[in-house]
Amino acid sequence: MNVIGVDLGGTKTAAAHLRDDRLEDAQVQPTELASSDALIDQVSSTVAAMRDDGLEAVGIGVPSIVEFATGRVISSVNVPLKDVPLRSALGEKLGVPVFVDNDATVAAFAEAHDEQLKAVARDLVMLTVGTGIGAGIVIDGRIYRGATGAAGELGHTIVGLDLAGSVPSPMGFPQPGSLEFVASGHALDELARQAANLKPESALGRLRAEGKPTLGVDAVEAARAGDASACRMVEIWGERVGIGVANAVNTFDPDEVVIGGGAAQAGDLLLEPAKRVARGYVVPGLGTRTTIRLASHGVRAGVLGAALLAAHELETPSSPRPDAISGTASPVETPTAMGQG
Repeated sequence: MNVIGVDLGGTKTAAAHLRDDRLEDAQVQPTELASSDALIDQVSSTVAAMRDDGLEAVGIGVPSIVEFATGRVISSVNVPLKDVPLRSALGEKLGVPVFVDNDATVAAFAEAHDEQLKAVARDLVMLTVGTGIGAGIVIDGRIYRGATGAAGELGHTIVGLDLAGSVPSPMGFPQPGSLEFVASGHALDELARQAANLKPESALGRLRAEGKPTLGVDAVEAARAGDASACRMVEIWGERVGIGVANAVNTFDPDEVVIGGGAAQAGDLLLEPAKRVARGYVVPGLGTRTTIRLASHGVRAGVLGAALLAAHELETPSSPRPDAISGTASPVETPTAMGQG
């Protein structure tokens, strides 16, 4: 096995070699966001500088909705790749097979493997909580992509909506009331600002008084130090994530639900309220064999998953859907981006 995995994010891009079941140290650099051409050039240059003569394939995880069979990016929010045939564009530059998938999807695939890269979870759902909320689904040991390749947008499930009257008209993504709207990193930023305003004597309030921004990372740091106001805000955030976990269990009854992304750095401050709330909202009888845990591969899950994707597709290629082979449009068109975590 000699593949390279690339985790292409909205702020940074990581690339690493996977050789003989060992992931080497990743090379990390800021993501080039000026244009799609500039970004493609950056990725190809990064891979070219790392590659050796034995390179077999490249896997790439992107924060986008991807048509996996063709490697075309359907929609993309945080990187300039909308409607870009990324697989063919990079394949032509690199001269090896390239496989492109959603970043949360490949991270979930990594989490289905242990430290020795042995597949250990047959059915797994991963919530990637960061700037937004993405998700990846593994069913029967294989990535589940759905009809268009976009399955797993659990961040856009509605977890809270006033339905006392008529259903509100949909707004832009993330929709108000969606999991991403209430439980993403941006949502924790807002909770931190609320704590600073309500409790000026708190650690977050003192930051605000000094004219400094109060962000989610500050709330987690203050909570670790024992600040009561910050602890409560992080707990609320974890409880909201727990609703998303419960929805995942109720829908898939998986072996594991994994919480990853930058949020995982909050550790038990996030995990414990998420587990408590999730267990309360899971239908009795479901989830009795489900483990709820933090991501075990940490920040390397994305790049590892991208590399494993390439290795897996070389060994056991995914069967393309007939409509993807023929180019027939899906019966349900998606004229606008659904939004990604």
